[in-house]
Amino acid sequence: MPDAPATMRAVAIDRFGGPEVLEVKSLPVPETGPRDVLIRVAYAGVAEWDVYEQEGGFAGMLGGEATFPYVLGSEGAGVVEDVGAEVERFSPGDRVYAMKLPRGGFYAEYTAVPEDAVAFVPGTLPMEQAAGLGWIGVTALRGLEDVLHVKPGESVLVLGANGGVGHAAVQLARLMGARVLAVASGPDGVELARRLGADAVVDGREGDVVAAAREFAPDGLDAALLTVGGDVAQLVLSTLREGGRAAYPHGVEPEAEAVEGIRLQGYDGDPAPDVMERLNRLVERGPFEVHVAEVFPLEEIGKAMEMVGRHHVGKVVVKVE
Repeated sequence: MPDAPATMRAVAIDRFGGPEVLEVKSLPVPETGPRDVLIRVAYAGVAEWDVYEQEGGFAGMLGGEATFPYVLGSEGAGVVEDVGAEVERFSPGDRVYAMKLPRGGFYAEYTAVPEDAVAFVPGTLPMEQAAGLGWIGVTALRGLEDVLHVKPGESVLVLGANGGVGHAAVQLARLMGARVLAVASGPDGVELARRLGADAVVDGREGDVVAAAREFAPDGLDAALLTVGGDVAQLVLSTLREGGRAAYPHGVEPEAEAVEGIRLQGYDGDPAPDVMERLNRLVERGPFEVHVAEVFPLEEIGKAMEMVGRHHVGKVVVKVE
């Protein structure tokens, strides 16, 4: 690894806990395994589960003994610095985005990621947008394509259309040729969904979702992607036609309860080379954007994680380089 320095700046914790455990440290640059891609991180996406990881949730769920210092961050984008001896698809200098759980290590100047969880930045997508593309894009695409099997001309409702996965799903469903009814939260969420190309938008807090759905698809909606749970998600199921399909990513709570005549399925948004390639093809077809709500410097990671926990639209990212 001749070009990378020996040490790097990284947000690391020495114990699990609250915001007080977050600290920018100087740490060794990670070693590159035979199937790893070493990325010089430009921007990192901030995910909803980062606080859970910071508090020790993943470590407790997976068992085993956690090792410290522990570098957080599950997604990001940057430039390939080095590759392992068995890596075939990437070379130093490539612009890439990547995702990794648990213990991604993206809140750092360098991170090593298995090749199968790395993809080229599609088209001219800016690096700060690419940093937030991984989890939301893969999760949205797996729901729309692999679970719901959305076809051109079908009517699709996206619940939570102002969130990370939701605003990606609105755009991907449109690029797949579907008609999209977006259910967003708040005036800023409604405006975002409308700007991103939804055919119709309703405010899930103030509007009548059932009435909007029946106006949009009088014979019932073909499919729905539920990126949030609760009472509105249950209402949405009542707007699907007989034989309609609904999907939700695992982790969305409370889960909707099954309704007779509707296929309801939970799924995982796991990365894989073929999924990321399919995602890239759609993004390159465009138009597509990852809406970045705010960019924080690495030193303000605590503020970034706090913002993710309250109402916002799109994605929050941190600037690493």
